[in-house]
Amino acid sequence: MEIVSADSRLLYRGMDIGTAKPSPSERARVPHHLIDVADPAESWSLAQFRAAASKAIAAIHHRSHLPLLVGGTGQYVRAILEGWTPPPRPVDDSLRKRLASMAERYGHEALHRRLRGIDPERAGAIDARNVRRVVRALEIFFHTGRPASEQVSRNSTSYDVLQIGLTLDRTELFARIDERIHQMLADGWLEEVGRLRSESAGPASPPLTAIGYQELSQHLEGQLSLDEAVRRIRSRTRRFVRQQANWFREDDPNIHWFQAGPGVEREVEALIRSWLTQTVQWNEAHD
Repeated sequence: MEIVSADSRLLYRGMDIGTAKPSPSERARVPHHLIDVADPAESWSLAQFRAAASKAIAAIHHRSHLPLLVGGTGQYVRAILEGWTPPPRPVDDSLRKRLASMAERYGHEALHRRLRGIDPERAGAIDARNVRRVVRALEIFFHTGRPASEQVSRNSTSYDVLQIGLTLDRTELFARIDERIHQMLADGWLEEVGRLRSESAGPASPPLTAIGYQELSQHLEGQLSLDEAVRRIRSRTRRFVRQQANWFREDDPNIHWFQAGPGVEREVEALIRSWLTQTVQWNEAHD
């Protein structure tokens, strides 16, 4: 098997501690794709991700290996599973720059309110602090005259898909989140953010809008105490958990859910082996 990351932040070099990026030893055990493929100043679009992921999956299939699409960016996962074709980016980036400047001048909430007035569905799926995605949704509307939520076309895919999800009691999950935040800080997360600030194109660049990176950057600028930054990271992470639950619903019949805990690996492996056997038999019978 080979892993294709569907995490929008693992794309970026230098975002290691705060994203819990797979370690070099973990990546040596199994091939990983779409990790460390972009510089901090770059901004990858959904269309770029879909093209790169599809290419990686095709290459894995060519090697007769099994691709595992892994990660928490729901939009990225759906783009592959449902064959999304997102609207193309305008060649001229002047509008994008003007919208980003508006966010810096009037605040991210003002820009998000403008998107809510134009495309409430898309606005509801985007955190107001994610200026890059808000700008992209507004850019689509002003460039085409139609809301972004109406413009993602879906095409059938040729993939045989097995979806697996891990779930955990919220109380335990939130406790583990708090523990992980403190461990990341002990591992040098603040220093990592400082390095990214010196390498990035500005506060609206993808790395510095991510959960934790934005708050720690504000701390380094003197806008927040470290305690307040941690409090906001905890709050924002909890909100992200709720957003993930909307992308990956526990009542979705297409997802096989497992309670995360000791022995779950064996249960998941048994399901994958059974699914592979059935899929191969079905395909052979219908060739």
